[in-house]
Parts: sequence; structure tokens; C-alpha cells
Amino acid sequence: MMVGKQGGIFKVEDDPVMRVAIDVLERLGSLGRITLKASGENIPNAVAIANIITDKMMKGTSSVEKIHVDSENIMVMGQILSTIEITLAKNI
Repeated sequence: MMVGKQGGIFKVEDDPVMRVAIDVLERLGSLGRITLKASGENIPNAVAIANIITDKMMKGTSSVEKIHVDSENIMVMGQILSTIEITLAKNI
């Protein structure tokens, strides 16, 4: 789920949600801000991770700063791929 771990960006894939939430929690604690990126069938995983962090693990000390939803045209397949970016911030 953490293919792209550059700085504060996590690319969400099909890994166990709770394990990734713990990794995100550690990174959020040190950086103060994390952006979860997901596409297609992995979007629910990104939403679940954001909810676990903000509503369970860091309730009251973190928040969803921004949500960006978009779509991309895949020319080869003639399909549209939905994408999401969820930015989480540690409250100071």
C-alpha cells in the first residue's frame, strides 16, 4: 500500500488497511502532514485509513485538511479512472 512513500505522500494499494494505518500514523507523527493517494478500487482503502487515523488513533489531535477527487481518461482502454487525494494534518 505504500509504493510511493516520498516525503508525505502515500500511494494506497491493496494491502491490509490497519497495517498501513499504523505506518501512516508513524509518518504523520514525524512530518505533521500526510497525503493519501488512491485510484479505482483502492479509494475505499484510502478513506478507511483516513477514518482510522482521524476518528480512532488520533481523535482530536488530527484532521482531514483537504480532499481532492478527480478522474483520468485511460485512452488505451477507453475508460475513466477515479482518483482521490486525502491530506491529513496533525493538530498542533
